[in-house]
Amino acid sequence: MGSPQAVEAVEVVEPEKAMEGGRVVQALVAPFVRPVTSGSLADIPFANAAEAPDEPVLSRQDAQGDWHDITAAAFRDQVMAVAKGLIAFGLQSGERLAIMARTTYEWTLLDFAAWAAGLITVPIYPTSSASQAGWILEDSGAAACAVESVEQTRLISAQRRELTGLRHLWQIDAGAVEQLIAAGRDLPNVVVQGRRSLLGPAGIATLVYTSGTTGRPKGCVLTHGNFFSEVDNAIEMLYPVFKGSTDEPASTLLFLPLSHVFGRMVAIGCLRARVRLGHAPSIATEDLLADLAGFRPTFLLAIPYVLEKVFNTGRATAESMGRASSFDRAASIARQYGEALVARRNSGTGRVTSLKSFRLKAAHRLYEPLVYRRIRAALGGRVRHVICGGSPLGRSLAAFYTGIGVEIFEGYGLTETTAAATVTPPLRPRLGTVGWPLPGTAVRIAPDGEVLISGGQVFTGYWNSSVGAEPALHQGWFATGDIGELDEDGYLTITGRKKEMIITAGGKNVAPAPLEDRLRAHPLVGQCMVVGEHRSYVAALVTLDPDGLSHWKRIHHKESARRAALAEDPELLADIQHAVDDANATVSRAESIRRFAVLPVDLTEADGHLTPSMKLRRSAVAADFAKEIEALYTKP
Repeated sequence: MGSPQAVEAVEVVEPEKAMEGGRVVQALVAPFVRPVTSGSLADIPFANAAEAPDEPVLSRQDAQGDWHDITAAAFRDQVMAVAKGLIAFGLQSGERLAIMARTTYEWTLLDFAAWAAGLITVPIYPTSSASQAGWILEDSGAAACAVESVEQTRLISAQRRELTGLRHLWQIDAGAVEQLIAAGRDLPNVVVQGRRSLLGPAGIATLVYTSGTTGRPKGCVLTHGNFFSEVDNAIEMLYPVFKGSTDEPASTLLFLPLSHVFGRMVAIGCLRARVRLGHAPSIATEDLLADLAGFRPTFLLAIPYVLEKVFNTGRATAESMGRASSFDRAASIARQYGEALVARRNSGTGRVTSLKSFRLKAAHRLYEPLVYRRIRAALGGRVRHVICGGSPLGRSLAAFYTGIGVEIFEGYGLTETTAAATVTPPLRPRLGTVGWPLPGTAVRIAPDGEVLISGGQVFTGYWNSSVGAEPALHQGWFATGDIGELDEDGYLTITGRKKEMIITAGGKNVAPAPLEDRLRAHPLVGQCMVVGEHRSYVAALVTLDPDGLSHWKRIHHKESARRAALAEDPELLADIQHAVDDANATVSRAESIRRFAVLPVDLTEADGHLTPSMKLRRSAVAADFAKEIEALYTKP
């Protein structure tokens, strides 16, 4: 999969840039691989088995928590068997199979088996409500649906009358895979081979529905070619991740939802690169830490929340032992070391042997066994790279992880771009940005600051788009709705969402996302929403993180205090004010948060305040907490 010498020999390919008015408005990186001109994602398991039948491509956890490898040949055989079952149940080429489950081995198996049977897969978040799942099943015209649990079976079954096209409903934990295998046992393999032969790069692979922050979710039509363009270029660009930069074979434990295009892209990329892939269905802290310790991945796919949680848990542990100041000192040293390391890499040496301060290097060595090794141990002990996306990580946290020996590759993209459109280049990281365009991708900044994207991974439209609807692409460019800027070297920075920009009464444009991201990094803060449209100043609604609050209550000896009372507690409010002050330090006075309110409840998906991918439904939050918002501008 590539030797360390080959890794060192990789050449940095800088973006081609276009200038207007003295600033960079476009950056383009040429593709690292040739476009796939035949075949489909369905061929990946079969190609792997033909080229390396005995190589482990997946690992599966048993009831005792032990991990067992699955070879390329074994996975191919299971894909074939399940694909025959789908055909035996009467599913025709081009029909849609919906999958509603947590991140499990069966999810990936059904995905590839459906493609081998010529089907189109439709992910549904396992936490979706009945109306959300019903809408996706109805809009996609799904002919079959595989769910994980009896609760999900009941949820879908309650809507079967309205879902006239849904012919089959299978339950994974009740033996759906075995049922499919049994149904197709007598079918010859040539039937599946025939279905596969009809597929090509232009064929639809999946319909991935957007999170629906401003309305009903829309189905993004992603082709086999979109995924090939995405993963093949990502594999080559992120060679330390997918090909390994040490003697340890690359592996990852996937715990983000496969319903989201980010997790799905990495799962497909792992199979494509024959990187050993495991699945972790539970993201509860204790469960995930146990799975990481057992699997011991070399890299992870994560959203900033996970990295913030690991950091905050480490600090909380140190604080409970009376060592908070020591941890804070170690974190500061790590951030300085990370910044210096990035600077050295960009200078071309790639080493930290000439850092300015001997004291910095000495302090870093001191805290390595005391703090840094323990943080890495929480990630499984072998993690050296993290692909991070979903929202900006923030320069401070990125520098910290870089400084403790975990390199962060930040990426930016959307469902419509098959996940990443930009990513941190391995040899040229730049903290605080989301990197360069992925090879084969162009990024352009429109006159109003909106980020436009073009490339082989960009979709061509939405499912069931009405006649006369606004086209998804304009002259080959997709308008993301995000506001950003390119620096002189072609690195992209995202500053906010176009529709979320706040215009104060004084006419100041405020991007809420940077403030919210900075606030959420504090261990006490769960969610937050910045407000101030047509108001005289900016304010914020804040919720409390359950784990952070429990730790705070223990430290302050207020275990019996009710949450509603704590929302007015002077000590707690003072700690939140410190987080607000820290966020305000990153913006101008006119953009800073002047007042905030701590809500006595969480913002949840069940209450309609969050999407399945944990994004704020701003209009719903504003409507339900209108009194609290008004009080921020009327009470003294």
